[in-house]
Amino acid sequence: MNSRYQPALFWFAVLNAVATFLLIGLGGLVTSHEAGMSVPDWPTTYGYNMFLFPLDKWVGGIFYEHSHRLLASIVGLLTTILAIWLWAKDARKWMHWLGIAAFLLVIVQGILGGLRVRWNLDWLGVPHGAVAQTFLVLTCAIALFASRWWKNSETEKQIPVPRGLRSHILYVTILIFIQLLIAATMRHQHAGLAISDFPLAHGKIWPATTPEAIADYNAHRPAGTIGNPITAFQVNLQMVHRLVAYLIFLGVTAAAFLSRKKLGGADWLTKFAWFWLALLSLQIVLGAATIWSNKAADIATGHVMVGALALLTGAVWWLVAARRTRI
Repeated sequence: MNSRYQPALFWFAVLNAVATFLLIGLGGLVTSHEAGMSVPDWPTTYGYNMFLFPLDKWVGGIFYEHSHRLLASIVGLLTTILAIWLWAKDARKWMHWLGIAAFLLVIVQGILGGLRVRWNLDWLGVPHGAVAQTFLVLTCAIALFASRWWKNSETEKQIPVPRGLRSHILYVTILIFIQLLIAATMRHQHAGLAISDFPLAHGKIWPATTPEAIADYNAHRPAGTIGNPITAFQVNLQMVHRLVAYLIFLGVTAAAFLSRKKLGGADWLTKFAWFWLALLSLQIVLGAATIWSNKAADIATGHVMVGALALLTGAVWWLVAARRTRI
């Protein structure tokens, strides 16, 4: 086995991570276009082997759902090859098990997606989304561990990252993951927009959720809104989503300033923290635009993808900081 940097392995791991990120984006398009049940059978597609489904039938929501299935199959194949490659060629035993973990996760993800279709259960979209985000972080971590920088950092002297700063980054990253679960719960209830204005909420700082108020919200929903009638639970959940977004923004802002104070403005982890803050700023803008555009599919999907990038940025920041301080 090889303990040195292997460029081919590294770039293959990067390819797998990029394909996973694109798969999350395509999954976002499926949900945003309400196309989750456009193909009602699985693992076949309208009775066809999914790889032989005729191109002329890729229309409407079928295009998004079927494309999502094909890309998921490609990611599954790439992950299988990566797991075998790590086991055969990487000298680090823990990398072998990371490869196996990725392989098992992609199988679980495929089963969850299939059961979501076979059983027609919207709530399965939530664990499906959670596993997708976890799998993205894992594939990117494997790429990081296979990189030249990770290998060389064993001998290079670097500025250590204080434990308090590392903990702060970890807690904010966990909060982002929780926020993504809240968002997945909102999206997979297919209720359109539970709150159709921003920065206010139904014209108030905190909207009423009495039966009379909910009936009024449903009676005055924006024209063209697609989805089930909204409920008090959904209104409160979206308000929690907004509050958590503000907390995350404050946490990432603090991370950027703390990084500059503890590590210096020239340190690349500091610059990475400012990039993280820029991502969160963009995420808030996209969240507002999702509401203002009556949940336009492309904007809502962009919101999903930037959210995944925000989670990934925090996870990579923490991993790099841990490597630099040898915890």
